Amino acid sequence: MSSTPRLFAAGGAHIDRRGQVSGPYVPAASNPGTMREDVGGGVFNALRTVVRRGVSASLMSVRGGDTAGETVARTIAQAAIKDLSVTFLDRATPSYTAILDSEGELVVGFADMGLYDLAFPKQMRRANIRGAVEASDAVLCDANLPTAALERLMALAADQPVFVIAISPAKVVRLASLFERPTLVFMNRREAAALTGLSREATERELVTGLRGIGMRGGVVTAGDRPALGFDMHGAFAVSPPPPKTVIDVTGAGDALAGATTAALLRGLPLRVALREGVAAAGLAIESPLAVPDFNQASFAAALALVPEAREVA
Repeated sequence: MSSTPRLFAAGGAHIDRRGQVSGPYVPAASNPGTMREDVGGGVFNALRTVVRRGVSASLMSVRGGDTAGETVARTIAQAAIKDLSVTFLDRATPSYTAILDSEGELVVGFADMGLYDLAFPKQMRRANIRGAVEASDAVLCDANLPTAALERLMALAADQPVFVIAISPAKVVRLASLFERPTLVFMNRREAAALTGLSREATERELVTGLRGIGMRGGVVTAGDRPALGFDMHGAFAVSPPPPKTVIDVTGAGDALAGATTAALLRGLPLRVALREGVAAAGLAIESPLAVPDFNQASFAAALALVPEAREVA
């Protein structure tokens, strides 16, 4: 691997809207609150954290020929990420709208992402994408890609490490025919339950056994303020997140964890050490109103110092 690791990424880069209720959430009623809009997407959010942790990155996504698409393209360039995306002039740029309660927890998310299902499989066959994958040290993708596109990308990656972000319980099942290929899958307990059929309250050992049982080589399972569970060929372990100073918005915390963990793995750290960096990045995201936390080396080091060492899962 080169001194500056190179990561190829494919997946979501779209408009994120986050509305937060000002007071107690009342179902089936008008709730006062605020709405913010920026550029997000599972892979793109994670990739921006990856770049901040010293990795060179390129991104392949798809967008529409509208103002939103122009905003996405501009934000990718500002993030110092090589943009290999395709614009469809007659289509609308995908978007995701999240409604949060006053504590920052998700009430409902709405994904308008039909373009991803339509366009990604064909884009995976472009010659420049094949070249970009071959020139990289690893691949990062998310389950916004339909199964056909994921299968093609896994084939292109050959023996390179592949990291996957689950996105949602509905989308993570797109990996059903591919569990043995990814080096690591980032998911939460809802997504792990969708894959294994286990309860979201399953024990750590039950989760690891269930995920290994479906052929998964390695994974990270998050659960809000509960310990993040990791496993690979070397064993299973958990890292407890330190209490945040304040919770502003949980949106993007999982993407930050995936990005920082991936960057640490590309620097040669073992998963049980890399996951501590992921938990630190997730903590910074929770305390930030931004989709991707704004941190420097000093603030990241301070956050990392608060994260305890991994404990073994018996």
